[in-house]
Amino acid sequence: MRDKHLGYLFLAPATLTLVAVLVFPAIITVLYSITAERAPLLAKITLENYVRAAKDEMVWNSFVNTMAFVVFSVGFHMLLGLWVALLLNEALRGNLLFQTIMLLPWTIPDVVAGIIWKWMLHPINGIVNDLLLTGGLIGAPIEWLSRPTLAFPSVIAANIWRGFPFVMVILLAGLKSIPIEQYEAAAVDGATVLQRFLFITLPGLRKLMVIALALDTVWEFRRFGLVAAMTAGGPGYSTEILSLTVFKQYFEFFRFEFASAVAIIMSVLLLVFSIPYVVLMVREES
Repeated sequence: MRDKHLGYLFLAPATLTLVAVLVFPAIITVLYSITAERAPLLAKITLENYVRAAKDEMVWNSFVNTMAFVVFSVGFHMLLGLWVALLLNEALRGNLLFQTIMLLPWTIPDVVAGIIWKWMLHPINGIVNDLLLTGGLIGAPIEWLSRPTLAFPSVIAANIWRGFPFVMVILLAGLKSIPIEQYEAAAVDGATVLQRFLFITLPGLRKLMVIALALDTVWEFRRFGLVAAMTAGGPGYSTEILSLTVFKQYFEFFRFEFASAVAIIMSVLLLVFSIPYVVLMVREES
């Protein structure tokens, strides 16, 4: 075998793995989405699954929940991540230890984080109610995950806790790359702390903030494990998001064609959300 072909041989296992776990399922999903319900694959080609998904109240409810979940999660990830990054950027004793502690939530898998928060919010044995009762803030245990008005904010709070370290790490790296001379020159010119933040820190982090925002939006839009472990979409459908809808339609109700159509719609939306990241990467390459 010639040396020029050797590289393809080394790439073959990874390529075949990607085809098996990504390309092939994607193709099957597209084919199912245009197949009539309960019919053999491609026996009757139709777009009725997409029409049904566009009119389905449950899908719209999941879409609204998903958008709210993404907006609040990503927004607080950005705010909390930026705040913690600014604190950790200061030259303080034990800074490395604090960075490690702040990074721990991101290392916990989705499902494990959901189970942890589910037990923390347990009405009888949970530590949250115990602390609130001990502090005299409430008079009786609160059923955090059993009330529709509390379940959704509880899930978002758990997701904020788990996800903000990702944004924190990206922005902290950006802060380290801003030359200290810019801050020193601004201080000599009489710039206040707020002015230095607005005219030096934010412009210096703009590119990384766009990257973090785009990637975080994509990941939160397809979030599954944490919500499934905490509430499984309940009570009722108050915390059901699109990824849960696809899972239930496919694996519980065996509506493969309908679930595939919803999954394709999700994929299109994810492509739209990833446009800022792709554009920024293309500009960097050029």
